[in-house]
Amino acid sequence: MAQKDPESGDVPPCAGDPRPQGGALLHRKRSKAARVPLHLSSEVRSTRAEMLPSWGHCVLAALLCSPLWVAGRLAPENEVPLRPTAWLPEARVTPVPLPRDRTRRLYFTLRKRTATMSVTVSPCDAPIEWSLSARTLKDRPSKSLHWSSKKSMPEVWWRGPGTEAKMYSYTGSVVDTFTGPAYTPASIYILRLRSREKDTSASVYLQEGDGALGAFPELPHDPRVHTVGVGMTSVTLSWVPSGSVLKLPPNSHGYQYCVLVNRKHNYRSLCAAQEAVKKERKKERKDKEQKVTVWPILKEWWWQQWDSLEEEEGPAAPLQDEYPGLQCACRGAESVCTVSELTPDTQYYFDVFVMDVRNGTSAAYSGTVARTHEEARPAVAPLGEGELRWVPLRGDGRHSGQLFSFRPRGWQQSALLTLQNCGAPVATVTVSSRGQVLASQPVGRDVVQIWLQGRSSYLIHLEAGGPVAEAAGAPQGGVKMQASSAYHRQAPPALPPTLQIKSFSKLRGCRSVTLAWLGTEERSLYCVYRRKLADGEQAGADGCLGPESRSETERVLCKYFQELNPRRAVTTATIGGLEPGAAYVFDVYLMRRWGIPVKYHSKTVRTRKEC
Repeated sequence: MAQKDPESGDVPPCAGDPRPQGGALLHRKRSKAARVPLHLSSEVRSTRAEMLPSWGHCVLAALLCSPLWVAGRLAPENEVPLRPTAWLPEARVTPVPLPRDRTRRLYFTLRKRTATMSVTVSPCDAPIEWSLSARTLKDRPSKSLHWSSKKSMPEVWWRGPGTEAKMYSYTGSVVDTFTGPAYTPASIYILRLRSREKDTSASVYLQEGDGALGAFPELPHDPRVHTVGVGMTSVTLSWVPSGSVLKLPPNSHGYQYCVLVNRKHNYRSLCAAQEAVKKERKKERKDKEQKVTVWPILKEWWWQQWDSLEEEEGPAAPLQDEYPGLQCACRGAESVCTVSELTPDTQYYFDVFVMDVRNGTSAAYSGTVARTHEEARPAVAPLGEGELRWVPLRGDGRHSGQLFSFRPRGWQQSALLTLQNCGAPVATVTVSSRGQVLASQPVGRDVVQIWLQGRSSYLIHLEAGGPVAEAAGAPQGGVKMQASSAYHRQAPPALPPTLQIKSFSKLRGCRSVTLAWLGTEERSLYCVYRRKLADGEQAGADGCLGPESRSETERVLCKYFQELNPRRAVTTATIGGLEPGAAYVFDVYLMRRWGIPVKYHSKTVRTRKEC
């Protein structure tokens, strides 16, 4: 056996090896392996320098003499392909993640004597481009090469010289199928998929030979969802049954319909609906995490490889788990459904999917949209400028609430709203504008004044919250109401401190009486009415009896009065022309151009019999 030269690093060739001796290459190998750390002693470094070259030479000699070395390179089973290779299985639905602007390639071959084939691609939630090509290798690989697996074959065909023929292409967002004869000289088929809009996914199904496609359910000729009836809280839908469902015997559970309801838009596939649910849950979790911690949680983007989308997201949950509150979601093979518990006056989008329970595939009908009816509301009656309106209110459900609209005149957009309760002890008034409540307060026995300003229109809601006690002389229990734009001050007008009327005994005669009452600092008109009582008649206390319901013969006096000092705002009036010894009821009204006239409390006075 020849001896090696430690300086040159030459190694005797193996038996039968026709390759030339590679002294330079072995010298570089020895030089790299013979490096010794500087901190070792010179003796140790010399010893290791003698041992390491001989060990490296033995390994290299074994590698060169191994049968794995073929034509100056390692055998293909130890080679890493330059491109990822994915084989498309036959008769199985294959999910394919599609990162944006990245082409995915799937390879497949057909069995011998296969005449026809079909490829079905179902996009998820975005339009995709896909094409089918057949590649023929000009010179097939040598049969002497023993491949350890079929995974390396497309790499060899792709790198080798050959021709490629394009068989089919499609761009869109609906399920599409290519059906045609096999490409006879083809060595391998290449399916390319690409999404230019966003990251998405698709499902692919390969079938060899003739026959109906059993992977995806069939849609009818009319795949639309029809709206049968619409209510305030429910919508009834119907659709033409799927041919796949009709082919099955009764009470079979191979297919079922799923109805999805949402307020955003229709979905083109069941996968798109599930992806929307995932994104919504991710957003909710992200918002929750940002509220809990100050530092944002970094996403492990380095683990997100281009073909690991399904592993990261996990399998999609069925719709009945995502929407447990929706009725008719995946409820069987009935083609009529009523979705209830909806919100009135709301627009909803309805989608119907027919699902193959065994394969986990689905087909989407053309969805529809419907708006539920709004709730029944009482009619809104316009309230005229300065109009005195009697509003009947009952607590038995009839006329329990009424709505009025009022538009003030003038550029100031201001008005004075006055109300007086007449036999409705639990009445409430609420004033709003464009959905915003401006004022809300009870309406009692006293006159209520509400100043309105700054809005072009107002909605007035009167409501009775209890039983009504009808007032004497009034047609029925209710509220007097008036709105006027003639009052331009920035606050409601002042009312008298008290509405009592006084009479003076010393100033009472046989044919006249003297009355006194408090006024206000504003110039106002006061009118006095009288009514003679019959023998034995009692005067009724009716605070809602206004001057509009009094006879002109009962009015005896009207006078203007104003006193800037409220403590001295007392006015008097002497009423003559009376009969001796007769009883009279006197009423005083504060007359205003705006608002309801204010009625003082009635006063009964009897004249003297003898003077």
